Amino acid sequence: MSLEYTALKNMAAGVVLLLSAGYALADAGPATRIEHDLLGEKAVPASAYYGIQTARALENFQISGRTLSDYPELIAGFAHTKMAAARANTDVGKMDRKVRDAIIKAGEAIIAGRYHDQFPIDPYQGGAGTSTNMNTNEVMANVALELTGHKLGEYDIIEPHDHLNMSQSTNDSYPTALKVAIFNNNDALVAEAEKLIASLRAKGNEFIDVLKMGRTEMQDAVPMTLGQEFHAFAAALEAEIAFLRDAEKPLFTINMGATAIGSGLNAPEDYARKTAVHLAKQTGKPIVVAEDLFAATWDQHAFVAASAALRSLAVKLSKISSDLILLSSGPRAGLGEINLPPMQPGSSIMPGKVNPVMAELMNLVAYRVIGNDVSVTLAARNGQLQLNAYEPLEAIAILDSQRLLTNAMRTLREKCVDGITVNRDTLEAYIQRTVGIVTALNPVIGYERSTELAAEAYRTNKGILEIIREKKILTEEQIAEILDPSALTGLDKKNYK
Repeated sequence: MSLEYTALKNMAAGVVLLLSAGYALADAGPATRIEHDLLGEKAVPASAYYGIQTARALENFQISGRTLSDYPELIAGFAHTKMAAARANTDVGKMDRKVRDAIIKAGEAIIAGRYHDQFPIDPYQGGAGTSTNMNTNEVMANVALELTGHKLGEYDIIEPHDHLNMSQSTNDSYPTALKVAIFNNNDALVAEAEKLIASLRAKGNEFIDVLKMGRTEMQDAVPMTLGQEFHAFAAALEAEIAFLRDAEKPLFTINMGATAIGSGLNAPEDYARKTAVHLAKQTGKPIVVAEDLFAATWDQHAFVAASAALRSLAVKLSKISSDLILLSSGPRAGLGEINLPPMQPGSSIMPGKVNPVMAELMNLVAYRVIGNDVSVTLAARNGQLQLNAYEPLEAIAILDSQRLLTNAMRTLREKCVDGITVNRDTLEAYIQRTVGIVTALNPVIGYERSTELAAEAYRTNKGILEIIREKKILTEEQIAEILDPSALTGLDKKNYK
C-alpha cells in the first residue's frame, strides 16, 4: 500500500468523523438549523438558543463592540416582563398553563444568570429595541422548549411571537423591561451611596473638634471644624438619595397592554392590569398601568427623571471629590489640610509625587454621567409621534451611569475616604494667622473699624489676634469670649449623627 493511498484513506476517515459530529465539509462551520421570517430563510447555529431575528441583528448592528450580555439587568428586566405577561395571558384564558409554566421556568433561569451568552447583539440598534425584544423572545422560547424536553427550534410547541410576544409589542415590553432594570439597579446604587455617607459621617465624627478656616470664593471666611465639613458632604449626598427615590416613582407606571401605539390592539380585556399585578409581585415594587396608554407609549418622563437624578448625584460627587483634591493639595505648596491615602506613584519623572487618583476617578465618572444625561435628553426629545425609537440609547446611557456611579462610589469610599488623615499643625497655623475671625468683631467695634484691622493685618502680614493684642482693643477675657475660634464654629448648635 502506497503512502499516497494511506494518506487519502486517513483523510476520508477524517471527513466521515467530521460529518458524524455534525460538521459540514470545508469551512462550512458547525451544524445549523434553518429558520424563516418575513425576509426569507436563514441558517442559525443548531446549538443557539436565539433564532433568526437575532441572527439578522448580528449582521445589521456591529457598532459598539458590546453585547446585550453586558447589560444583565436589562436581560433580567425582559425576563420579568415576559413572565408577568405569560401569567396574565393565562389568567385571561389566552395561554395554556403548560406553556406558561415553561416560560416561567425559562425566565427564572435567565434571571438567575444562565443563558446570558445567548444575547450577543449590539445594544446600539435601530428599530426601537425590536431586536432586543426578539432576542429575548427567541431565547426564552428555546430555553422553555429544552426545559420541557423538546428540541431547539420546535416552534410549533412554544413560538417566539405567538407565545413569548403574546398580547405584546416591543413598544410596551421594551420600556417596561428597561424600567425594571433601572429600579432594580437603583437599589444597589442607593445602598452604595448610603455606605459612602456612613464613611463621611465617620470622618465627620473623627474630625469634629479639629478647627480650621472655612473659605468662600477661595478666600478666608470664618472658622469651622473639619468634622463639620465632612458632615456637610454626607448631608448633601443624603439629599441625592431622596432625589433618586423620588425620581424612581415614574418607573413604577408601565404601558404593558398598549401594544403598538397605545390602543391595546391584540391585548385582551384586563390583560394590562393583570400584567402589572404580576410584575409587582415579582419585583416587590408598586407597579401600575398608565391611565393613558397612548401617552405612556411615547412619553419618556420616567427615563428623563431617572437620568436627571443620576446627573444630580454625579454633580454632587464631583463637587465633593474636587474639594478633597483641593484640601489635600500640595502637600507643602498647597492647602495641605488633609492627606488622601497614597494609592500609586504619581509621576514617571517627579520622584515622591503622589496624585489624588481616586478623587480624580470620581470626577471622570461624573463627567461621563453628565454626558449620558445629555444623550437621554436628546433621545427623549426626538422620538416622533406615537413612539420613541431611541429608547435603546436611553437604556445604554442610564444603565451605564448607574453602574459607573455604583462602582466609583465604592472605590472612593474604600480607597480614599476611609483612609483620610488630617494635618493638625497646618490647620492650627492657618487659624492663628487668619484674618477671617475679624467678622466676629462687627457687633463690637463696627464694620468700618473691623475692616481697618483686617487691612492692617494683610498689610503687615500679622494675624488679627496679634494686632488686637498689640492695640489692646480687647482684653484676654473678651478675646476668649468673642474671638475664640471654637466658639465661632456653631458646633454647639448642631447634633451630628
